[in-house]
Amino acid sequence: MSGRPFVSVTVVTYNSGRFIRRCLESVLDQLHEPLEVIVIDNASTDGTCDILERFERRCLVIYNEKNIGFAAAQNQAIALARGDWVLTLNPDVLLLSNFVTSLMATAAMDPRAGTVCGKLLLADASFDIEGSQRLDSTGMFFTPMLRHKDRGCLETKNGHYQHYEYVFGATAAAACYRREMIDDISVEGEFFDADFFAYREDADVAWRAQLLGWRCIFDPRAAGYHVRKLRPGMRSELPAEINMHSVKNRFLMRIKNITPGLYMRNFLPITVRDLGILAYCLLIEHTSLPAFYYLARDFRGVMSKRRLIQARRRVDEVYMASWFRYRPVSVPLHGQTFGEAQEPEFVASRLHRRTK
Repeated sequence: MSGRPFVSVTVVTYNSGRFIRRCLESVLDQLHEPLEVIVIDNASTDGTCDILERFERRCLVIYNEKNIGFAAAQNQAIALARGDWVLTLNPDVLLLSNFVTSLMATAAMDPRAGTVCGKLLLADASFDIEGSQRLDSTGMFFTPMLRHKDRGCLETKNGHYQHYEYVFGATAAAACYRREMIDDISVEGEFFDADFFAYREDADVAWRAQLLGWRCIFDPRAAGYHVRKLRPGMRSELPAEINMHSVKNRFLMRIKNITPGLYMRNFLPITVRDLGILAYCLLIEHTSLPAFYYLARDFRGVMSKRRLIQARRRVDEVYMASWFRYRPVSVPLHGQTFGEAQEPEFVASRLHRRTK
């Protein structure tokens, strides 16, 4: 076991009784060692805690007295984690047994990789994976309208996404973060921004990591299954509180992370999208209007975080703008290690340290 990275798996539960047993069993069946599992329960009322009690000998389980949100609870777990890498995992994810082993082999390919992620396939709520042929995520990308999406989501498994690639970021449903990066990009002691509560916190982390010069690698060998409950086009099926946080967090993420050049380059599509969201909230989804109150109330604090992030930015405007496209952007990873292969033109021309 000596020489292998220590991996901490962190899971946040909230009324997750339908999934958590099989999720944790798949984690405990991982071939990789050393590995620890930390579960934070956010005051579940559906019997989740009864299931978690059966895992207390093999996992560290913390029971919160109230629901503090996904972001804050993940931060709580990460603070307890001892690993060189932290794998955040949703309770509705089931991993194949070589998932962590494969990610750690991929992580060794580039010391500048702060995040590694695998291929998630869609599963139904019973975790019936027989014949599952639709993709859930192969990494994250951003559009010029500042929408973040999962590469390959809902596509039929058709032989694509078979190569190691640099991608913008990873969904926190199953994202593995290097401890060094966690410490480097945390703001005021927080890796995930607790102001987000839930939703988009992983996109915020991905954007911040890119600004600070860290990379994300997609590993086609690492596979798992995800019962996704949040997807574009499902807004009418979601609780009003989640939709409100979605609106709030879109603007929180942008205020903190966007650079002037990126904003000016994409001013028109960003503005069109913003006006559409505002009109939708005013005319139809009134329950999301409190998002704008929260933004106004906390604006000074958000701007303080922005100043801390932007003061440490390590990449230039051209590099950041190159990731924001209507079609997913990825960069092939050549060779066993980045240094042994010719640097891809995309990376060579755009991954520059910002000159002062």
